[in-house]
Amino acid sequence: MGRGLFLATVLGGLSSLWWGKRAWDGVSSVTQGIPLLPGDGWRIYTISGSIPRFDPATWTLEVGGLVERPLSLRYEELRGLLPRENQVSDFHCVTGWSVDNVHWGGVRLKEIFALAKPKPNAHALQFTSSEVPYVDYLTLRQGLLPDVMLAYDMDGGPLSREHGAPLRLVIPRMYGYKGVKWLSRIDLVERTQDGYWEQRGYDRDAWVGTSNGYSS
Repeated sequence: MGRGLFLATVLGGLSSLWWGKRAWDGVSSVTQGIPLLPGDGWRIYTISGSIPRFDPATWTLEVGGLVERPLSLRYEELRGLLPRENQVSDFHCVTGWSVDNVHWGGVRLKEIFALAKPKPNAHALQFTSSEVPYVDYLTLRQGLLPDVMLAYDMDGGPLSREHGAPLRLVIPRMYGYKGVKWLSRIDLVERTQDGYWEQRGYDRDAWVGTSNGYSS
């Protein structure tokens, strides 16, 4: 079996999508989907069949694991107290589609680390979504790449529910399955492990153009 063909539920019916270039000869998994957003090229997938909701008055981002100071950051603190960054970058899905020039606004992970103070044995990051059981990992070095962001704004306004509100990970050099949406927790850990899609056969380091059967 290669990377596999997976089925997506769209508009109440089933449609087939190829997952990576090594996906031409097998079925790998079943996932849920919602329709294309009108006119902007995005496809939004869920693994649970529903999109998490959040209440800005009660939501927090929890930061723990191998840190000196565990954090519980409220939505208003992320938006108002931590330094904001803006960037424009392309988004690439491993299934073969892309969206160019996405405008993101949010905070860099280095700002979180400055508050939480990672311990010396913290070498990786575990990102947990409100969409259970979606979890994924980056190395600490990958998390500190200059274009990695915890985004709360997109294209001039707050993230929509479909795009991961209240917070999502943006890592433009990797395929979209690494960009955990509906982010609720970050843990500093000793090493990376296989996240949700890696457990189903996809590459742990999902570099655009050179992973999952692609070659530049």
